[in-house]
Amino acid sequence: MQNNAQLLNVQRSPEGVVRLTLNDPQRFNALGAPMLAAMQQALDAVAADASVRVVVLAAEGKAFCAGHNLKDMSANPQLAYYQQLFAQCSKVMLSIAKLPVPVIARVHGMATAAGCQLVAQCDLAVASTEASFATSGINYGLFCATPSVPLVRNLPIKQAMEMLLTGDFIDAATALQNGLVNRVAAPHQLDAAVDALVQSILAKPATAVRMGKALVYQQRELGLDAAYQLAGQTMAANMMDADAQEGAQAFAEKRQPRWKA
Repeated sequence: MQNNAQLLNVQRSPEGVVRLTLNDPQRFNALGAPMLAAMQQALDAVAADASVRVVVLAAEGKAFCAGHNLKDMSANPQLAYYQQLFAQCSKVMLSIAKLPVPVIARVHGMATAAGCQLVAQCDLAVASTEASFATSGINYGLFCATPSVPLVRNLPIKQAMEMLLTGDFIDAATALQNGLVNRVAAPHQLDAAVDALVQSILAKPATAVRMGKALVYQQRELGLDAAYQLAGQTMAANMMDADAQEGAQAFAEKRQPRWKA
């Protein structure tokens, strides 16, 4: 059995791009307890490192992620085990949302159940034309309850419900149309498509990106009045940042801004 470090490859570029690669291809990168522990450790490290700008979540093998391993789950028919596993997975998903930098899913193959949840939970997603997506637990008597949380926050409710109630696969083009992914590229162009998104984010001020991501997730759960209040406070604080002042001055002077961060 692989240890946690081997289950997840971590690479860091000089620009501050961290690439986390699921590395359990024989099990289709299943989200068992060891894999989730490795992911949590890596996400915690990113959260504590102010020099990180973007995270790319990728995977080895034929599949991106097949979700939880039903063989493991059937071998441990205990309520406490299931509660612990799903709580551990939910903590990883919440860590992605709470991470101060954008997380981009690079989806090259199948993403099912909690694997589809992982794609939906990432801030952005780029998929190969060969990728496919399903919340297939219903086919085995298990409604994908936790995957439904980010799914219904990404897709129109009718499309999300169809995936959840049928377990049917959708292809990359449908995922793009329904809002599950941002961009679709041919397999040989997938890395270039991901990098284009990364570079676009890196070209923006780090403070604005961090504040913006936090604001989006916070205001989405609020009522309209509270959302506008929080958004206004965030913009005012953002305008006090040196890069925002530089951006406003550059606009007035009709030149390109020179970011400090």
